[in-house]
Amino acid sequence: MFTMILKMSGITLLFILLTWFIWHTHKDKEINWKLRIIIGLVYGFTAILSTHFGVDYGDMVINVRDLGPMIAGLFFDPISGIIAGLIGGIERYIAGTFFNVGSFTRVACSISTCFAGVFAAFMHVYIFKRRKPSTAYAFFMGAVIEVFHMYVLFITHRDDMEMAFSVVKTCAMPMILFSALGLSACAEMVRYYSGEKRLNYLSAPSEQIPVSQRFQAWLFVVTMGVLGISFVLNYNLQSDSATQESRADLATEAADVQADYERLRQYNVDLYYLSNHVGSHGAYDIVDPSGKVVAGTHYGGGKNKILNDMYTGQKPDSCYSYYFEGENWMCLNTDLKDGYGLVTMLPESEVYQYRNLQAYETVLADILVFTVIYVLISLLVQMIVVDNLKLVNKSLAKITDGDFDEQVSVYYSSEFASLSDDINEMVLTLKRYIAAAEKRMEQDLLLAHTIQVSALPDNFDFQHGGFDIYATMDPAKEVGGDFYDFFFVGADKVAIVIADVSGKGIPAALFMMHSKTAIRGLGETGTEIVELFRRVNLELCEGNQAEMFVTVWMAIVDLNTGKTVCVNAGHEYPVLKKKGGDYKLIKDSHALPLGCMSDVLYYSYEIDLKPGDCLYVYTDGIPEAINADEEQFGTDRMLDVLNENKDASMTDLLAAVKAGVDKFVGEAEQFDDQTMVGFRYNGPQEG
Repeated sequence: MFTMILKMSGITLLFILLTWFIWHTHKDKEINWKLRIIIGLVYGFTAILSTHFGVDYGDMVINVRDLGPMIAGLFFDPISGIIAGLIGGIERYIAGTFFNVGSFTRVACSISTCFAGVFAAFMHVYIFKRRKPSTAYAFFMGAVIEVFHMYVLFITHRDDMEMAFSVVKTCAMPMILFSALGLSACAEMVRYYSGEKRLNYLSAPSEQIPVSQRFQAWLFVVTMGVLGISFVLNYNLQSDSATQESRADLATEAADVQADYERLRQYNVDLYYLSNHVGSHGAYDIVDPSGKVVAGTHYGGGKNKILNDMYTGQKPDSCYSYYFEGENWMCLNTDLKDGYGLVTMLPESEVYQYRNLQAYETVLADILVFTVIYVLISLLVQMIVVDNLKLVNKSLAKITDGDFDEQVSVYYSSEFASLSDDINEMVLTLKRYIAAAEKRMEQDLLLAHTIQVSALPDNFDFQHGGFDIYATMDPAKEVGGDFYDFFFVGADKVAIVIADVSGKGIPAALFMMHSKTAIRGLGETGTEIVELFRRVNLELCEGNQAEMFVTVWMAIVDLNTGKTVCVNAGHEYPVLKKKGGDYKLIKDSHALPLGCMSDVLYYSYEIDLKPGDCLYVYTDGIPEAINADEEQFGTDRMLDVLNENKDASMTDLLAAVKAGVDKFVGEAEQFDDQTMVGFRYNGPQEG
């Protein structure tokens, strides 16, 4: 036994090492037809070697031939498994037919090896979906293929069931065990080196366990439980039936022997001439009053004391079990005349021979039936439930991504039809709610846009002739975060403001209104511009939980002298055109935007404007406008447009810039607010 286990372990280990080598060599390569054939040939050759170098054990040859096709088909390619199975199976039939290698089992072994490749290919494609099987699945499959092997042996030898039973009894357990262990070890090795993560179904949360796996687990438990109970009941029933039949046979044989005994005694014939038979391997003995065997199977064999103990220790006409000559016997005592006794016996191996044969065949058949049921039900669950659930989830994923035109169209059964209709109805209801909400939001945004526009100066005609000014604001959404403003600071000073709030939409608009109000409120009081920025910054930082900020450029122009005091809080560079010259960027120094930090220092600089000089200020939506090629408009193009229209009025100048931006952007969507202010200084006015 130990030698057999050692040899089988070594052969199985060779299969594992071969699989490890091939996997490491070809795991990163695409399996083409050439590689398929090579792998099939390699594992087909291993099946041949396993046939001729199996383990001799009890006049039988034990091997793991079916491992080759199973490994090739499960871990590499289905075609490779079929090729390996055909090679191993055909060679096994040839060896058994023409070279007398295991000729008794050649048909069963050939069928089993060919089927191993087909079975592995089927499981690879339809059950595992070309993924690697788990260790438990591999163990089960390795065992099942050898169970099939043993069952085919019974089927193909109905004319010699006793020999078939002897072969199965000897070979079944080691071949099933080592095939299962070898295949599961290969599965564990392949999964480990391929880096595949395994879900631990014992500790994983319920929501992570696929419904198919949960169903298969319960199917396994319930089916095995039912088959186990059925086997136990059938086994006990056959045991009771065999015991009753053997008791009847013993009683019949005892009656025959008793009749012959009385006839011989009547004619004074020596009892030696009794020649009765009990079953195929049974025995009988007649014991005289002194306990001596005077006739029967063990006459003259020196068994007097044992047989006497068997007879005297039991009640007459009662069956009992007795260990004798190395095995258990079913015995029956019968009293004869003149103090003589009769012991008839059958070996329990003969008593329960049919039961044992039926038990093996039933177990093998039950396992195969279970496997077929398990595979078919798993496929049905996959096709009927899992695949349809995936279709529903696929449609739901599109819907959750915003595609409300997606329709769930899974009508395989009434349940899925109801689910599809419910989801589609829910989406229609949701679309109606969204449409209503969008309409309300559109109205609210339109109102907000109206309020925002009304808050911006729209009167560009002043009685004061010392300057011309014009401004535009085009939000990317209905409301934006850009704003401009201009107002008088005293009689002869005008303030110009342009700003850009971080973010878009309603939040930016609200922060914009807050910023504009704070700047204008302090500006109209005549607060010095640097102090104005400091105080507005403190006000915006206070309670700014949204962490918004605003970039601001502001200038106060003395209309009598042209002296212009400016502050830039993180805003775009202003553009200046001297009379008769071109528009050019003023690369002034920037401080941090308002609302970022409370302790920021702001500083001013001056521009000396002469009559005819112009200022152009803007937000980043102008130079950062993007076309379909994701190319920005840029300050260079902006300056080109300004200089192409440098003699135009402020109204025409801003319109030209807007037209230039729109032409450049084309059909691309506007993603940022676009705000501009144009200012021309005309000089001091008399009177």
